[in-house]
Amino acid sequence: MRILHLLDHSLPLHSGYTFRTRALLRGQHKLGWETVHLTTPRHVRDGPNPETADGLVFHRTGDSGGLPIVGEVRATARALDRLVAETQPDIIHAHSPVLTALAASGVARKHRLPLVYEIRAFWEDAAVGNGTGTEGSIRYRATRAIETWACRRADAVGAICEGLLGDLRARGIDPAKLFAVPNAVDLDQFGSPLPRDSGLSAQLGLDGADVVGFIGSYYDYEGLDDLIAAMPALVAARPAAHLLLVGGGPMEAALKAQAAASPVADRIHFVGRVPHSDVDRYYSLIDALAYPRKHMRLTDLVTPLKPLEAMAQEKLVVASDVGGHRELIEDGVTGTLFRADDPAALAAALSDLFAERATWPERRARAKRFVAQERTWDRSVAAYVPVYERLAARAPRAADQG
Repeated sequence: MRILHLLDHSLPLHSGYTFRTRALLRGQHKLGWETVHLTTPRHVRDGPNPETADGLVFHRTGDSGGLPIVGEVRATARALDRLVAETQPDIIHAHSPVLTALAASGVARKHRLPLVYEIRAFWEDAAVGNGTGTEGSIRYRATRAIETWACRRADAVGAICEGLLGDLRARGIDPAKLFAVPNAVDLDQFGSPLPRDSGLSAQLGLDGADVVGFIGSYYDYEGLDDLIAAMPALVAARPAAHLLLVGGGPMEAALKAQAAASPVADRIHFVGRVPHSDVDRYYSLIDALAYPRKHMRLTDLVTPLKPLEAMAQEKLVVASDVGGHRELIEDGVTGTLFRADDPAALAAALSDLFAERATWPERRARAKRFVAQERTWDRSVAAYVPVYERLAARAPRAADQG
């Protein structure tokens, strides 16, 4: 079976999106499937066309002609049409945002191919979370309507979590064509945590510290301002507490200013973005990973990947009680949940956790077992098998089918 994947962007760019894509494609290859890959004009890194990254070959759409949205969809559809004719896939699989589904819909019908549309987050909610949109605005409602239309046109619709699937069912999308492909972890990469890097610990001034950490992107919805705001109360309760922030993003300047004004500024350490190959060294220094996501539609509907990576790294996890976290974390069993948007509740949860060190080995073991049993990429990729087989086996549909 040959599947043509249409992607927003890809490796060699590094993002949660590209790492998930790499894991899915490798899992499909293990099942014996052949994959072809095309990115939209939103892949903005210069490089050859096609381009090989991590052993995967990616075709590029190229320039959209300067027209936002409409130009991107048209350019992507033209590139996809050519690639379909060249590679003769059995299925077209478009991955969100919805622009990919818009570009793929007409091409799939022209070539009488099944179309799978897979959603990692609703574009309208992602815009709100990133600060580029407003919930309930005309643009928000229009994007939501387009997303719903695309799901109705697709032959199968996947999503990364139950929150998104529940929302689609509420919109009237046929439950029979919905399926889940949850976020997961590569235990070969994350399942063997490094011993504490004593040199790096000394360099950062963390010897003997109770280390709370965050490794990821600094978006407003991540709630890192609440984490910084929680630090004075945490240090008062746990004098050895330090906060280690690894990453970068739109909120970086504001967070650094907030930290500099904190009465415990000397306990808050920003190390910036680090090479992907060095991330494990920073994980080795952290006792508890904190994920204080703010309460909003995006965080209630979408499950993040980072808490799973932390569990695989045998780290304690403390997270806000938004819906996306509740799908991943059982409070008091695989992690600790606290009231979202509440720095005092976060400080108390962390303080209580550091006071209960005797429980840490079993908590870590339970969380890692959950990942190993429920959240591996092999298990997630297996969800495609019945979907693809059903679509590939059916008779070609008429090009004008509604």
